[in-house]
Amino acid sequence: MRPLLVMAASLVISTMSVGLANADGHGNIRFWTTENQPDRLAKQQAMADAFKKATGHGVEVIPIEEKDLGTRATAAFAAGDLPDVIYHPLQYVLPWAEAGILDVEANSDIVDSLQKNTFAPGAIAMAQFDGMTAAVPVDGWTQMVVYRKDLFKEAGLAAPTSYAAIEAAVDALHNPPAMYGFVAPNKVDENFMSQVLEHVFLANGVSPVSADGFSALDETATIEVLDFYKKISKASPPGELFWKQSREVYFAGQAAMIIWSPFILDELAGLRDSAPPTINDDPTSPELASKTGIVTTFGGPSNSGGAAWADIKYFGITGDANTDVAAEFVTYSMKDGYTATLSIAPEGKFPVRRGEVTDTARYINAWSKLPVGVDRKAPLSDLYDAGTIRRIVSGLETADRWGVAEGQLSLASKMINSQVINRIVRQYIDDEIGASDAVAKLNAELGAIE
Repeated sequence: MRPLLVMAASLVISTMSVGLANADGHGNIRFWTTENQPDRLAKQQAMADAFKKATGHGVEVIPIEEKDLGTRATAAFAAGDLPDVIYHPLQYVLPWAEAGILDVEANSDIVDSLQKNTFAPGAIAMAQFDGMTAAVPVDGWTQMVVYRKDLFKEAGLAAPTSYAAIEAAVDALHNPPAMYGFVAPNKVDENFMSQVLEHVFLANGVSPVSADGFSALDETATIEVLDFYKKISKASPPGELFWKQSREVYFAGQAAMIIWSPFILDELAGLRDSAPPTINDDPTSPELASKTGIVTTFGGPSNSGGAAWADIKYFGITGDANTDVAAEFVTYSMKDGYTATLSIAPEGKFPVRRGEVTDTARYINAWSKLPVGVDRKAPLSDLYDAGTIRRIVSGLETADRWGVAEGQLSLASKMINSQVINRIVRQYIDDEIGASDAVAKLNAELGAIE
C-alpha cells in the first residue's frame, strides 16, 4: 500500500503545482470543488471553458474529497496558498469566516449585486456573519416527507404538514401488513436516524444549543417530539429500520409515508435499475411517482411555522483570491451559467437562487426541465406536477440546522454524531423509559458534550 500512497501524494502535489502555475494573479484562478465524480467534473470543466470563452479568464478545476476539505483549507491558509474559490458545505461557512479563510466582504457584495431577495431566505440566513452574507449560496436540498397523495385524497386527509396531520394519516391508513402508516428509522448506529430526528426536533422548535453552547431541552416541547416519534414508530414495520427498509417498503406500495432525501425522486419514477419501484410488475413505471406527494416543511404543536432540514452548498471567495476574477466567475456561475451549475446533479441541487428580479421563477423553471436519472433520463417536470415542484424547492425558504444561527454548528454536530439522541429516543419508543426520564437523560448526556 505504501507505494500507492506515495503516488497519490505525488499526484496531489503535482496537481497543486499546476494550479499555482496557472493562477498567475492576473487572469486565471483556481477552483476547489467537492463535486469530484468524473461526470460532474466534466460538466464543471465545460463551465470553466465557457467562462474562459466569455471572459478570457482561465479557471483550473481542482477536485477535493469533502472529508479532506477542512484540513486542506486550513493548511493552505497557513501557507498563504488558498485557491481563489471553494465550493463547500454549510458547516464551513461561519468557522471559515471567523478564521479569515473567506473574504466575507467580497462574497456579500456578490449576493447583494445579484439581489439578495432572489435567493431562498433560509440559505441566506444560515450564512450571516457580522451583518454580511459570508458565502454565496449555490444549491441545496431539503429532507422530504414522501407520501401517497392518492391514498390521502381517497381518505379525505390533509397533506402531512404538521405532527397532527401526520398522526391523523397514521390513524386512518395504518393497516399492517398490507399498509404501514409510516417507516420511521430506529437503527441507532445509522446516520439516517440522526438526520430524521433532527428534522423532527426542528419541526417542533426544539434545539439542544444556544449562542452560549448547550441549552437544556424544554421538557414540554421535547415530550411532544418524543410522543410524535413514538406514534410513527409504532406504525412502522417491525425490525431494525433505516434508509434501505424505508425505501423498499414505500416502493412496494406498503407505506403511506416516509422521510427521505430528494435523491429518491428519480428512483420513484423508475429511472434507476438498482432501486426499482416494485408497486407493480414494471420496474421502469412512473406510476408510484404519479401517486406521490412531497412536503419539505412541517411543524409541531410548539412551532406551527415548522422547519425544513436542509443541506446547502456555497461558493466562497477566499482571502488569498484574485478577487476581481473570482467574483466574476462566481457571478457567472450564479447567473448566465446557473442552469449549467444546477445540471451537475439536478436531483440533489435545488436552486437556492430562484430567478431574477424581472423573472422570479426563471431558475426554478429551468431546473425542473433538467434531466434526472441514471439508467433512463427524464426532467422532473415530466414526472411531477408544477405544485409538487414548487413544494420541493420551497423547503429552502425555511431551511434550518441545529447550531447554525447560534454559531454552534460544531457543538451540535458533536451531539448528533455521539448518537446520544438516537439511543435515548430508541429507549423511549421501545417503552424502556418514560418521557420525563428521557428528557432528563438527554439533557444530562448532551450537556456533558464539549
